[in-house]
Amino acid sequence: MCGRYYRRSDKQRIADAFRLGKLPEDFVLPPDFNVAPTTFQPVIRANRESGERELEMMRWGMAPYFAKSPSEFKGYSTINAKAETVATHPTWRTPFRRRRCLIPADGFYEWKAIGPKTKQPYAFALRTGTPLALAGLWDAWKEPDGGWLISYAVITTEANELMASVHNRMPVILKAGDYDRWLSRYESDRPPLDLLRPFDADAMEMHPVDPRVGNVKFNEPGLCQRWTCPPNSA
Repeated sequence: MCGRYYRRSDKQRIADAFRLGKLPEDFVLPPDFNVAPTTFQPVIRANRESGERELEMMRWGMAPYFAKSPSEFKGYSTINAKAETVATHPTWRTPFRRRRCLIPADGFYEWKAIGPKTKQPYAFALRTGTPLALAGLWDAWKEPDGGWLISYAVITTEANELMASVHNRMPVILKAGDYDRWLSRYESDRPPLDLLRPFDADAMEMHPVDPRVGNVKFNEPGLCQRWTCPPNSA
């Protein structure tokens, strides 16, 4: 699964990387070094009218349009969607056809079991250091007051060779040349199931990070940097 990621790029670097143009001056987007479920994060989708890419703040943990209330899908149940069932599962199949999105990130975290009760977190990123796009789905749930809760999920697939040393799943990472096809809202287009594959392991890197990343109250630049276990800390 993908339960945490980090985003240290500022808004203009994200705008440049995803060809969004200049974002409004009043759009504030501080970095987040410990992105956790239920928080609101920037997500890129295609504008319904123009088809151009737009940045929207959405909640991580998708509340499907048919839910009676968001509490039906609480916890970790809808933060991830499996690539193997995304086209057929009732929760995912409509968003997969009509509401696909890109989730800007600079890397993601995963935990490796190193003992019966001990896990070591690792950070995974691109060797180039450039922002990456996680494949996602979004949906809109109508609130009782008439407003809308816009939320998203990260699609996961089987692990590549690098990731497999830590976990058997990884988020789907899309290549820049596939962004337009992934974001297309036309149902007549060929469903992009072929894009839901493990990313090239040789283009990625990993390193251990501070175990404090497992606690959502910690959110600082050092969390995603290489960590060396302090002496006598076992």
